[in-house]
Amino acid sequence: MKEPIFTGSSVAIVTPFNESGVDFAKFAELIDAQIEGGTAAITVCGTTGESSTQSLDEHIQTVDFCVKHVAGRVKVVAGSGSNDTEAAVLLSTEAEKSGADGLLLVTPYYNKATQRGLIKHYNYIADRVNTPIILYNVPSRTGVAFTAATYKELSKHPNVNGIKEASGNFPLIAQTRALCGDDMNIWSGNDNETVAMMALGAKGVISVAANVVPRVMADITAACLKGDFATGLALQSKYLDLMDALFLEVNPIPVKAALNLLGRNVGEPRLPLCDMEPANLEKLRKSLAIIQN
Repeated sequence: MKEPIFTGSSVAIVTPFNESGVDFAKFAELIDAQIEGGTAAITVCGTTGESSTQSLDEHIQTVDFCVKHVAGRVKVVAGSGSNDTEAAVLLSTEAEKSGADGLLLVTPYYNKATQRGLIKHYNYIADRVNTPIILYNVPSRTGVAFTAATYKELSKHPNVNGIKEASGNFPLIAQTRALCGDDMNIWSGNDNETVAMMALGAKGVISVAANVVPRVMADITAACLKGDFATGLALQSKYLDLMDALFLEVNPIPVKAALNLLGRNVGEPRLPLCDMEPANLEKLRKSLAIIQN
């Protein structure tokens, strides 16, 4: 049995930018608000954190700042994936030096590795770190997906702790639970699937919505961890329109817009992402009424 890096809700935190780069003062505010809101872990430099448009140095600095500012109050999971295996090793070892509690490694994108290639890629990285790894399955972005058999093979490595599952493939999740049991922890990678995935044994969620409603996501996962799926579902359903609105355009465009509408001033996404279409922005504005009333 592998002890999960965290249970409950981890925010896939946005990276606030200004004209100079990362706005670290604002980033500190966001981290503090998450911890006060009941978030169990900060996932930094993931998709929502726009890691794909950060230089290696900036990425490393952002993870290091996050770990130091959190200062052990909650867990920190550092995004360190790449389609270049050696770059992933570099980011992973640097995050480990900073003291991250876990590493989140997305499947190699664009290369479209075979299942054998995925196994070799992840085992190569896991052999070079001591920090537990979360695999990240998001085929809509990367063009490649894990199979349950590949999960089973990777679960044999002691440094592979679990999976962020954002495929929406519930048969895959059920098969993985059957094959791997407690040797592979699972976290939902989609807010609107959190309750269903936790009913299948997931330990929580790595959440975009938590940027906006950290307490809500903490409460949903807390209810499910106690086996009270009815309460979790009722709360998820209440905020479903907001969760869906945060994906009206590609993440993290809407969540950054939402935070700006709420006065958090996190800056705009970096190109090639851009500000929201006006019609979608208005839909997002209306969805935020549930937390502004």
